[in-house]
Amino acid sequence: MKHLYGLIGNPVSHSMSPDIHNSAFQDLNLNYYYQAFHVENSDLADAIKGIKSLGIKGFNVTVPHKVSIMEYLDDVDESAKQLGAVNTVLHENGKLIGYNTDGNGFLQSIKPSLSKPLEKNSILVIGAGGAARAIYYTLSKFAPEKIDICNRTLEKAVYLIEHFGAGQRGEALTIQEAESNLSEYDVIIQTTTIGMHPDTAEKPISLKMAKDNSLVCDIIYNPLKTALLKEAEAKGLQTLNGVGMLVEQAALSFHIWTGMKPNTEKMAEIIVGKLGGEHVNR
Repeated sequence: MKHLYGLIGNPVSHSMSPDIHNSAFQDLNLNYYYQAFHVENSDLADAIKGIKSLGIKGFNVTVPHKVSIMEYLDDVDESAKQLGAVNTVLHENGKLIGYNTDGNGFLQSIKPSLSKPLEKNSILVIGAGGAARAIYYTLSKFAPEKIDICNRTLEKAVYLIEHFGAGQRGEALTIQEAESNLSEYDVIIQTTTIGMHPDTAEKPISLKMAKDNSLVCDIIYNPLKTALLKEAEAKGLQTLNGVGMLVEQAALSFHIWTGMKPNTEKMAEIIVGKLGGEHVNR
């Protein structure tokens, strides 16, 4: 029997989720299909009713519905409750159960690039939006030596630290303060949309003061190499783009729905191929 899965959000036309999930279904001989659905804010309640009525087995949630979806769910996983946002929903026994795989997706993507255990790293997170929240919360649970946040609006960084630090208290910094103190950090994680296509020349921060052996991560995957990562490479720093996070959070969703693990290397190749790049810096 063919099961239907999907994505709801606005916009969704650019999403590569159907490509990677349908490929994974085919590889594992699963008679399933994944479809992206454009859903306006005003239509969310009706969309959820439709999902239940049609028996859609599971779906991803993207902007702008990650928070508002929660009121329509029957249950929510603990990490999603803590984050106040859902990106994955399982339809099981007539109930919709929400999860958030963003933070753990990033964690899985960064692990191979770390030169020492996560808890021994000093980390800077740039930005204080939804992605920063998930990443900060997840990494804080490992009690790294230091995990700070810098943001253009300092109050947002303070709020994130106070509410999502998982028992660890970081420091909120302005962009200028962070730039001056970059030599303190082993890992720099860029979580904003600055540098995303089409504004690819923009950078959220200067890496002039970054230490020589630091790892610079940018969760943007289009372009594959942002202006920030280009600056990092020019300085000889290690880099990591957003393809890995995109793939790993999708793989976690896939596992929630099916109990199976997809081929993440192939998922990454599909994404990189669609973006016209080479399979590097995953």
